[in-house]
Amino acid sequence: MSGASWTAVVLTLFPEMFPGPLGQSLAGKALAQDIWRLEAIDIRRFTPDKHRTVDDTPFGGGPGMVMRPDILDAAIAGGADPRGPVLYLTPRGRPLGQAHVRRLAAAPAITLLCGRYEGIDERVIEARQVEEVSIGDFLLSGGEPAAICLIDACVRLLPGVVGEAQSLTDESFEQGLLEHPLYTRPQDWCGRLVPDVLLSGHHEKIRAWRLAEAEAATRTRRPDLWARYRSSKVMATRD
Repeated sequence: MSGASWTAVVLTLFPEMFPGPLGQSLAGKALAQDIWRLEAIDIRRFTPDKHRTVDDTPFGGGPGMVMRPDILDAAIAGGADPRGPVLYLTPRGRPLGQAHVRRLAAAPAITLLCGRYEGIDERVIEARQVEEVSIGDFLLSGGEPAAICLIDACVRLLPGVVGEAQSLTDESFEQGLLEHPLYTRPQDWCGRLVPDVLLSGHHEKIRAWRLAEAEAATRTRRPDLWARYRSSKVMATRD
């Protein structure tokens, strides 16, 4: 296998969940072409007892179970080695954004720790300097679906995965805005017409229309993004 391949190492209790969707479409083709590599490692490999126990009751009481730090530390050391940043998928992590995805895709490898039960022991996060990342303000049964989302976001940025590089720069978040509306054939569908400007052939007018639509969508749907976008425009003007 090529040493230049971007690698995603996934530490999980359910390695059979991978590649899952990552084995299909663009990510799957890139995986087959060795543009990137995937290693799904069973955390239970690093348990010392015959029952392969990975969790225990939380100190201080409370419901559920907590994944043990000694087992997770062994998995990080033995499975990841570690290669690249180690990230733990958790709702309490920093929200994942496109700029962060670009940085991860630029690294040679990443290691993703998928939690289960109530979560993982805080001490392994501190000892291994694990970065906590969230894909949204909602709960999942475990970190595996979140890991699949994060990996897919990174893989599509790798050279050779997406056919047209321009399509990446026009997408949501790349310019700090949501993407503009998209249209294709038929020109008249159920009485709904494609905007005239898109049929004009006037590239500058089309560009201006798309920017205005992207700004309008961002302003109404994502005021947090709109505020950052406006702030960046003001700073650019001052410079």
